[in-house]
Amino acid sequence: MTTKIENICCIGAGYVGGPTMAVIAQKCPHIKVQVVDINPERIAAWNDKNLENLPIYEPGLKEVVNEARGRNLFFSTDIDKAIDEAQIIFISVNTPTKDYGKGKGMAADLKYIELCTRQIADVSTNDKIVVEKSTLPVRTAEAIRNILDNIGHDCNFSVLSNPEFLAEGTAISDLMNPDRVLIGGEEDERGRAAIDALSDIYANWVPRERILKTNVWSSELSKLTANAFLAQRVSSINSISALCEKTGANVEEVAKAIGMDSRIGNKFLKASVGFGGSCFQKDILNLVYISRSQNLNEVADYWEQVLIMNDYQKHRFADNIIKTLYNTVSGKKIAMFGWAFKKDTNDTRETPAMYVASDLLDDHAEIHVFDPKVSEKQVHADLKYIAKDDYDSFKQRVFYYNNPYEAASKAHAVAVLTEWDEFIDYNWQQIFDNMLKPAFLFDGRNILNPSVLKSIGFKMKSIGK
Repeated sequence: MTTKIENICCIGAGYVGGPTMAVIAQKCPHIKVQVVDINPERIAAWNDKNLENLPIYEPGLKEVVNEARGRNLFFSTDIDKAIDEAQIIFISVNTPTKDYGKGKGMAADLKYIELCTRQIADVSTNDKIVVEKSTLPVRTAEAIRNILDNIGHDCNFSVLSNPEFLAEGTAISDLMNPDRVLIGGEEDERGRAAIDALSDIYANWVPRERILKTNVWSSELSKLTANAFLAQRVSSINSISALCEKTGANVEEVAKAIGMDSRIGNKFLKASVGFGGSCFQKDILNLVYISRSQNLNEVADYWEQVLIMNDYQKHRFADNIIKTLYNTVSGKKIAMFGWAFKKDTNDTRETPAMYVASDLLDDHAEIHVFDPKVSEKQVHADLKYIAKDDYDSFKQRVFYYNNPYEAASKAHAVAVLTEWDEFIDYNWQQIFDNMLKPAFLFDGRNILNPSVLKSIGFKMKSIGK
């Protein structure tokens, strides 16, 4: 018989934990949902009466939070209390790529997962279901269970893998109507009961046939594999975009032609300056590391090439700007429209914009940034991350604007780095009139109409055309 779940908590109030728990709370008003985090500023933002100040921007998120917050959705820094009260505990903390020691640059850094697990073990006084929500390497559940079983106070713990398959910018709709919900657990009686308990929560709005039950290892590997396959398609079409530019082909026509093949499909065939975000690169690096650790070097080389192509596309875009502007951008003003790694999110992790900006700053350009959702503070934090020792010299040549027309005024070139819909509807005649001539426009997302903009007078470059 499945235990009736009345209280759950999520450790981690970030891009996964916050929206996921908000939707669970909205769909399950009979369940108390507590989201906890060690960052008091983040929790304060989740509790802000002004919903425009939520720490995460996702279309539809503020409406979901507004309905459930204070009813059965609560945000707090009191992690011990939430753990003690919860029957199910989701772990949704950051798992960055290691920047030190063994596996540096590839393996996932699991220190935050281990700290959470030890805290759960120390605090718990009754049986718990612990759910991996963070993206984790295969067999992490085994390590979590080992810690829980050896530290816990005579409690029974069941460990499940329930990876997220959210696309930032559409996270709420993805949660509301998922392609599938994947739950992996142990194949004994207790494990099956834990899987059923979590399944019953999702079944409040997800059809049962979309809830897939697997062993825990398959669940963990499925998440890495899904992101790797999607990233592979992006790098594949981007490789063709370079060939198109050399031969006179049009990458959008090529993508349409191959996308109409039912065996291939048209998803993730949009050529661009490259993919970013928290998952694709990190998960592929993880897959590469796992493959190498199992002496599957050819497998590792195969997946690593997806990342090599993605890096090539970002640097190629920056190099094209420099080459087009007469082989130097020293002292030239480059307006960058967009900093988020994709539209409809304020997430900038691994955003192509910061890599393009870094390359241009290396050539002594001035960068003038506008993004409708990303703050000036975040732009500088990203540049400090990517530039490291060069940041002090870079920051003198980086300027931030709250208005795109001001950002582009007297610019030598405009570069579109994020596919925000509003960019399409800007008054490009006004932008052109206020730029230095010749006015160059580089569309890194292929969202603008080249014929219209060229008729205005722009010297325009698109990806793969």
